[in-house]
Amino acid sequence: MLALDCATQSYDWGSADAIPGFLRRDADGRRVAEMWVGTHPLGPAQVVDAAGEKRPLTEVAGELGFMLKVLAADRPLSIQVHPDAPRAAAGFAAEEEAGIAISAPERVFKDPHPKPEMVYALTTFDTLVGLRRTSEIMRLLHALDHPLADELTAGLVENSGFPGIVRLIEGLLAAPPSGEVVTEVAQACQKALDAGLDVKRAFETAVELAETNPGDVGVIVSLLMNRLTLQAGEAAYLATGIIHAHLRGMCLEVMVSSDNVLRAGLTTKHVDPEGLVRCLEEGTSRAARVEPIVFNFSTDVFSPCGDFALSVTQSSPADPAGVVLPASGPRLLVCTGGEVALANRRDEVLRLRRGDVAYADAGDGELRVAGTGEIAQAFVPATDARGQLFDLL
Repeated sequence: MLALDCATQSYDWGSADAIPGFLRRDADGRRVAEMWVGTHPLGPAQVVDAAGEKRPLTEVAGELGFMLKVLAADRPLSIQVHPDAPRAAAGFAAEEEAGIAISAPERVFKDPHPKPEMVYALTTFDTLVGLRRTSEIMRLLHALDHPLADELTAGLVENSGFPGIVRLIEGLLAAPPSGEVVTEVAQACQKALDAGLDVKRAFETAVELAETNPGDVGVIVSLLMNRLTLQAGEAAYLATGIIHAHLRGMCLEVMVSSDNVLRAGLTTKHVDPEGLVRCLEEGTSRAARVEPIVFNFSTDVFSPCGDFALSVTQSSPADPAGVVLPASGPRLLVCTGGEVALANRRDEVLRLRRGDVAYADAGDGELRVAGTGEIAQAFVPATDARGQLFDLL
């Protein structure tokens, strides 16, 4: 087991105090948005030895195929989609051949990997994810007194269902309405909201986004997207090709080790609306909540796919011998509350407080956690079936 020091990323949508507080550090005014736990070259973790010396985790673990993030949002993230494996590989190769630097603002494909991901809420977490049903969209558009709503309705009548909604998004992004029109639609949403005509928080969301991102086409696109609220301890899986935009809150993200994002709307970063639509066409309309599997009575295991899984374990003095964690291969661990002690099969012990991060490999074997706290663990499950997921089950 190895203690890790992890890179943080600051973006304009981040929080000045959430992640610093989680890490037990003083806020320094930066809007810290993410802490990356893994070996991705744009933010690799460092192993910290007993003397405080550091070396890259890649020297010990090689390139891990999965990663873990702590994410904190005080304002909305961009409307975005992540590519599947073929599109990621092709996009990366094309940008490499074109000589676009990895650090260039216009670079979209930072690596050749797909980016499915799972969100696990640490606080109440609001997000826009996937597309509404056609019937919902028609109902909310009928409630809006604005010519653009009529135009979108006509488009959906002509071409309904998932393909029709994608075409609406394509049209909005290809020829965005003026900032004045976006403001007018937001005002129409406010009137409908005041009249009690909201449809599953669509108008509430558009009004909120018009305040944080005035005049942005994302305000209109948000009307077509589902709003999902996760309470602490709940999780949702976002397969590649699912349109989403996180709104606010703090979460863990587990994903394939990738930083490939196609954006369009609600952002100051580079946008690629055509690329986003292509990925959206190949995706699906809905995200899926992930129901946990209970392991050893005190652990919830969230395993939406074969690429990664997350376990969250509560430990207490009632279990003085410690609680056995699932999995036995490479693992990334973060203490999400309290203080715990991790012990491996050699009875080596690593003590962690909230915000501390560790790596364990197959040589550590079965891990036990004791103390009073909570620990989250990202790993690759033995299979993606709902039956025999781990060697220990």
